[in-house]
Amino acid sequence: MPIPSKLQPWFEARQRFGLSHIHIQMARELGLNPRKFGSLANGQQEPWKRPLAEFIAHCYSKRFDRTTPEHVQSLEEVAKRAQGRRSERRERKANRAVPLPEPQRSDDGSGKKLPDLYGRGDESNTKRTAKRQTTV
Repeated sequence: MPIPSKLQPWFEARQRFGLSHIHIQMARELGLNPRKFGSLANGQQEPWKRPLAEFIAHCYSKRFDRTTPEHVQSLEEVAKRAQGRRSERRERKANRAVPLPEPQRSDDGSGKKLPDLYGRGDESNTKRTAKRQTTV
């Protein structure tokens, strides 16, 4: 299964910084940018900084008042669910029958067509067609 380009930076960050599925999900829910993790995990040059996993957990508990997400999903599971939703959507779209538009009839029972206000139907009566025919 190909990795979606939207999730690719998260896979790389998980591998590069040794983060768990829980930490990646917490960072995604916080809206952190995985490309900026290098500046957040700069503990060697800036020893006062917390380790990245601890920093993410601290920010998550501070914002959501809980230590871990309720339902933890790995990035592989997220990608698989997204692929399933996309294939379902494609199937529904392919199976959806496109009905042909029928001409609108008036409600008074006379069977007359309603006037075409938007110029989508019979073009011989519209001003645009008349103007187009005079310019040609």
